[in-house]
Amino acid sequence: MSFLKVNGLDASYGKIAAIRDISIEIEAGTIVTIIGPNGAGKSTFLKALMGLMPYKGHASFEGAELGRHEVQARVGKGIILVPETRELFSEMTVRDNLTLGSYSRRFQSRASIREDFDKVYSLFPRLAERAGQEAGTLSGGERQMLALGRALMARPKLLMLDEPSLGLAPIIVREIFQIIANLRSMNVGVLLVEQNARAALQTADFGYVLETGEIVMSGPAPDLLNHPRVMQTYLGGSTI
Repeated sequence: MSFLKVNGLDASYGKIAAIRDISIEIEAGTIVTIIGPNGAGKSTFLKALMGLMPYKGHASFEGAELGRHEVQARVGKGIILVPETRELFSEMTVRDNLTLGSYSRRFQSRASIREDFDKVYSLFPRLAERAGQEAGTLSGGERQMLALGRALMARPKLLMLDEPSLGLAPIIVREIFQIIANLRSMNVGVLLVEQNARAALQTADFGYVLETGEIVMSGPAPDLLNHPRVMQTYLGGSTI
């Protein structure tokens, strides 16, 4: 059963339509990717799902319509977005950034939050090594790891990732995508927006191709990876 179901979603910037008639489904513990060129509307779609901009159409999570729920209410339901900009607190330490990630769970036991610190540090050993270091002093790859780790501290049910490979060296990209793949074992659903089509399709279970605001192709990720049009348009210069 799909725990995120989107049907006929439209979003606009003023009178300019950004995305039109988007319909997707995601099941718990699966990775779904949306690939496409710059300006196709990928990030806009994530913002709409997060409640950061208005939309028309239907989006339901765990069987309940998201409707006009504010961002905080969506976070409370377990929907977490890691934006392209990562939005870390640069002058705060790695540990404090992770602590902020658990804010929505502040009324839960300290033991459960300590347990999640251990899990994040196990996934990202470098964050454990730099726990007392200011986030602004980290490398690009470490900042992405911190953004992912902070999101996981909220115990997401649906993790939405906007261009996690942006600006990273190939060796770090491989590491980040391996960690994303491992989220299946935590039963976290992942909606991955990514320009590195090869990396995304090699990691995902199912994929959608978004062009000029509309879904033009969809299917199991291995099928898209081997589709002539996808290969010609998106895989020529993409490496992992």
